[in-house]
Amino acid sequence: MDPRSPLVVSTHDLGRRAGAMRTLRTSVPAPADMGTEVIGVPLGAELDLDLTLQAVADGVLVTGTAAAPLHGECVRCLRDVDSSITVDVSELYYYEGRKAALTEEGDEEAEDLPELEGELLDLEPTVRDAVVLALPFQPLCRADCAGLCPHCGVRLDDAEPGHHHEELDPRWAALGSLFAENEGSDPEGGEEAR
Repeated sequence: MDPRSPLVVSTHDLGRRAGAMRTLRTSVPAPADMGTEVIGVPLGAELDLDLTLQAVADGVLVTGTAAAPLHGECVRCLRDVDSSITVDVSELYYYEGRKAALTEEGDEEAEDLPELEGELLDLEPTVRDAVVLALPFQPLCRADCAGLCPHCGVRLDDAEPGHHHEELDPRWAALGSLFAENEGSDPEGGEEAR
């Protein structure tokens, strides 16, 4: 953990007094990998945090919201999609040693729990998980987006009304090639009969 990271927060002022709390309202640049292949928070975009840090018996409970702009592309027509997201954040960061005690007590999930490093806690994994899990699986530019024409790739929203391509049934394709061959010759025998 890099103590200079904007998402690393000191809990020194809370001590280990259960019930002690403080509010953290700040804007920080968004870290990398805060999204999926089709939509996410742009690297360096302003990430607004409105959090409450509260000391409890086992560690520091972080609750509040994180808000950020989103940029991606519509999965139907590939237009740019720009919006924003606000997510709830809630995570308990365990005091050093408490996680080890839980593991010794048989808690199999304790290994994955976040832990304070001294008096520092890293918000990045918690905020990233909250944002990524709240992202739309298939972002759309608008709910009724018609997408792209599967034949020519034109955006159907921009195409003339009734845009379509004549499609032959693939089962008749062999007959179509015979028809094309016979188009060049006279079916009555033409010049050969003369």
